Amino acid sequence: MRKGFQGLSGLVTGKMEKDPISGDVFIFINRRATHIKLLHWESGGFVIYYKRLEKGTFSLPKVLESGTVSWSQLVMMIEGIKAEKLRHLSRYNPPSPIDFIDKNTK
Repeated sequence: MRKGFQGLSGLVTGKMEKDPISGDVFIFINRRATHIKLLHWESGGFVIYYKRLEKGTFSLPKVLESGTVSWSQLVMMIEGIKAEKLRHLSRYNPPSPIDFIDKNTK
């Protein structure tokens, strides 16, 4: 947990083989799960969010098939909420403009 901007972005590039300026949030947790660092690229530079727990540990969420966690899982992990059973309710997703154009041209 001693690494800063350069070290963490180097890990993202070298070990994870990802682009650190992609806009994704990269999560780093120490072995005891008491410290967490989030590395994120915003317009103009990197941002590091660092949290150290005085008591307790971070509860790691289940990783999705793509090797990522959802935004809601990340927020719950940082806030100390452990979801035993997680069920996502269906939500309305409006069609994208491309889908609308494709259906009208057929």
